[in-house]
Amino acid sequence: MSDEQKTQLRLEIAHVLFMDIVGYSKLLIDEQSEALQELNQIVRKTDAVRAAEAAGQLIFLPTGDGMALVFTGSVEEPVECALQISQRLRAQPSLPVRMGIHSGPVHHVADVNQRENIAGAGINIAQRVMDCGDAGHILVSKRVADDLAQYRRWQPYLHELGDFEVKHGVVISVVNLYADVTGNPAVPEKFQNQPKAKAAAGAAGRRSAIPWHEALLALLLISALIVGAVFFLHRGAQQKTTTASPAAAPASVPEKSIAVLPFENLSEDRANEFFTNGVQDEILSHLSKIADLRVISRTSVMHYKAGAQRNLREIGQQLGVAHVVEGSVQRAGNKVRVIAQLIDARNDVHQWAQTYDRDLADVFAIQSEIAKGIADQLQAKLSPAEKSAIEQRPTTDVAAFELYSRARDLILNTGFSARFAQNLRSGIDLLNQALTRDPSFFAAQCQLVSAHDQLYVLNLDHTPERRALAEAAVEAAFRLRPDAGEAHLARATHLYYGYRDYGGALAEIERARQTVPNDPRIFELTAAIMRRQGKHEEGLRNYERAVEIDPRNFFTLQQLALSYKLLRRYTEEIATEDRALSIKPDDPETKATRALASLEWKADTRPLHQTIDEIRSKNPEAIKNVADVWFICALAERDAAAAETALTALGDATFADNSTQFSAGFGRGLVGRMIKDESKARSAFAALRAEQEKRAQAQPDYGPAVCTLALIDAGLGRKEEALREIRRAVELMPVAKDSLNGADMIQYSAIVAAWAGEKDVALEHLAKAVQLPGFLSYGRLKLLPWWDPLRGDPRFERIVASLTPKE
Repeated sequence: MSDEQKTQLRLEIAHVLFMDIVGYSKLLIDEQSEALQELNQIVRKTDAVRAAEAAGQLIFLPTGDGMALVFTGSVEEPVECALQISQRLRAQPSLPVRMGIHSGPVHHVADVNQRENIAGAGINIAQRVMDCGDAGHILVSKRVADDLAQYRRWQPYLHELGDFEVKHGVVISVVNLYADVTGNPAVPEKFQNQPKAKAAAGAAGRRSAIPWHEALLALLLISALIVGAVFFLHRGAQQKTTTASPAAAPASVPEKSIAVLPFENLSEDRANEFFTNGVQDEILSHLSKIADLRVISRTSVMHYKAGAQRNLREIGQQLGVAHVVEGSVQRAGNKVRVIAQLIDARNDVHQWAQTYDRDLADVFAIQSEIAKGIADQLQAKLSPAEKSAIEQRPTTDVAAFELYSRARDLILNTGFSARFAQNLRSGIDLLNQALTRDPSFFAAQCQLVSAHDQLYVLNLDHTPERRALAEAAVEAAFRLRPDAGEAHLARATHLYYGYRDYGGALAEIERARQTVPNDPRIFELTAAIMRRQGKHEEGLRNYERAVEIDPRNFFTLQQLALSYKLLRRYTEEIATEDRALSIKPDDPETKATRALASLEWKADTRPLHQTIDEIRSKNPEAIKNVADVWFICALAERDAAAAETALTALGDATFADNSTQFSAGFGRGLVGRMIKDESKARSAFAALRAEQEKRAQAQPDYGPAVCTLALIDAGLGRKEEALREIRRAVELMPVAKDSLNGADMIQYSAIVAAWAGEKDVALEHLAKAVQLPGFLSYGRLKLLPWWDPLRGDPRFERIVASLTPKE
């Protein structure tokens, strides 16, 4: 290189995405060409590539078996691009691609044809990072990972692998980037098998690893970038002073964290409480769309009711936030006054306050102005899309807004109880009234999807008509705002609840994550899907993430406790239910479920019996909400009179777990079997059979409906029909399709076989069932009458003993 060329050499920092096709050299020439063309088309169609090209911030470098994309904008651009490519490649399993990302120096050079090209250590290291991976991997250098880790959104994607020695003795630190539907979570083969990977991790004991600045210098020499080395070393030194150490713990309370507490209703009409809640809810919703903020979800903040004396420092500590927003709403005729103030929860200092006196119709503009004012005070960065989303009004009809607020309050404040279906239907009626007034009310359409889907999936109305209503609401939401994250989240919910389409739902969740990063439903729904797929540990992690964003969400804590119950981790289940009870100390359902854990864990009915007695004595109206658990307790204690009383309290509600639900009539048949009153049992089951057969015929592909019919037939002595039906139920609902209901089908197949006198078959199926996560427990097997036909058989007793509590 001449002195003149050295003088003109100009280094730039670029963000490089390097990718290649795994196994490319083994393909035929025609296949190589087709594979490259297919990869090019996938890459070119990504939103990240299109946006960077339009901004003039992207350079393509073909590499024979792949390509390098050199982004000159943000470090997030190649990561976004890699995720989008990974999502598209899921539909192309025949195209195995691996990717590597690094940020580093590049410079413009003239190639052999004297055309301008680009080279440099940034590209070299990106390739070395990629080389560490296998098909499906998205690997990033530690430098990129450190930059990404400063943003909450990227933290769940980053999984450190360690150091690896590449060419010329250079050691690079590599991080695996993946989520539920993107990337490859497996540890790369090189990190599993090659001694160098292990050697790099413990290099200090044998030799000194090449320092980072020297490794870069080696690569700069290889790239003939001797002149640029000083520049890059200087920048690397700066990076060390500004980027937190990877070992350093994050601040316990992020500076840009906030909770919007319930506003106080100062209107003379107490009925305006829902309107006031709606105003606060919209402000919170606006702020939650800003990725630069950590915003606590609605469910957690609603526990801090307005009007009561608040200790803001204590609230800030409980929610893990630095700032809180308080306010009030006063409505009089066609006028409204909204007052909002931002307070530093760490020292009670008021940072910002504003009073808005407007016409009632302007209330939606006020909500947007408050959100923008708070964001400005917290110096939050708003993208153009986030600014636009905040300015979007929910509706122009105040009456429709009130109806929606009432519906949302009713639906979201419903926990597990026997009155769940009634509250959902009431909420749907209110939402339909709101949409009649304003068919363009987007948020109401999204809420409607959720309500219909819950009725469907919980077997409260598991009909094609109910699913079609949810589908219609999804389509209406997309017609209104096709790019909104809430629309994608609504579709994800529907795909999961309505069709058990796990892949489709996870893909929609990833799209939603881009625009509603603070929505805990992203993690809740991901957790539920992981649990259905049998990935229980991943489900637990996602529920914990949801609790971080929504730490006082009663429903999420219930779900987290349920996950522990399914894994028979009863100590953790009880601890989580205690967390829920710290929020609602008198909640009867959670108190009963917590006491039930002792029955399931240790076959001890006393805590549950005492809890039921306490509820009957102190809150008799609430007994209908725990009648299902009361019935289980009565069966376990072989108390037929108490069982009948519990069934009377149950009324039209149902009992049992998951989607296979039983009526009070079925319960009476079970009591008849327990007390060996054959006439009572047969009479109860016979009264149910015709109606259940209609349900099974109307839903021939729905396992729980067929399963219930099989149990009724077994109770009636219709052996052949029962065995045929339960085999069909197991086929319709395999564990691979739905790990929860699938486990139930195997459990109930054991019961049907036992009732039909097929002990060997029953014990074979029971042995399978106890190996699966589920509701089957030591206490249930030991105490409940379902299993009476098997008692005394040594094989059954060994299975029960295998579940004996270890502590």
